[in-house]
Amino acid sequence: MPRSTIETREKILHAAFRQFRKTGFFRSGIDEIAAASGVTKRTLYNHFPSKDDLLAAVLEAQHKRFFMTPDPYGISPTGDALRFIDDLFRELVVWSSKAKWAGSGYTRLAMELTDLPGHPARLIARRHKSAVETYLSGVLADAGLDHPDERGRELMLLIEGAMLMIVIRGDRSYADAAAAAARTLLMHPRTTSGSIAAEPAARSHETT
Repeated sequence: MPRSTIETREKILHAAFRQFRKTGFFRSGIDEIAAASGVTKRTLYNHFPSKDDLLAAVLEAQHKRFFMTPDPYGISPTGDALRFIDDLFRELVVWSSKAKWAGSGYTRLAMELTDLPGHPARLIARRHKSAVETYLSGVLADAGLDHPDERGRELMLLIEGAMLMIVIRGDRSYADAAAAAARTLLMHPRTTSGSIAAEPAARSHETT
């Protein structure tokens, strides 16, 4: 693919990402995206046959960008699960402090398209969230936790819940509450019967 074609496609994807994040899928117009990209609507359609295809391509590009590095959150796991939890939710506070922050784009768009279960964008969102959960489980496994897949799923729920409540309430202390809940889960995991185990699953760390 010629470099100019690649650059045009990237400009369209970047403009579309910003527009979808700003106003959502259904309220974003192709005319607006084309204008923001500096291309004609015809050129945009030459790259993406429909708005649905464009949204799917945007999410696919963001998915690849997120997993370009081994540490997608910008946090280097140290083998200390509790430290990782603290760093993870601290980053959520920083991220949610940005102007016009609106939570996870994947979550927002999946909910917007909830009546279209076969939409390609929803399929990509599902794959992205699954990959994030797998990453979290891997970090917890490396930290030596028992049943890391279960703990990873619980951590995923806390992350998603914190983001949604921050958006709804505008209160970033939900990240602190989620971090506290995550630490409790790691230190006192459920047993196979569903009760809370007495022994901690991860060793606490000291801060200096």
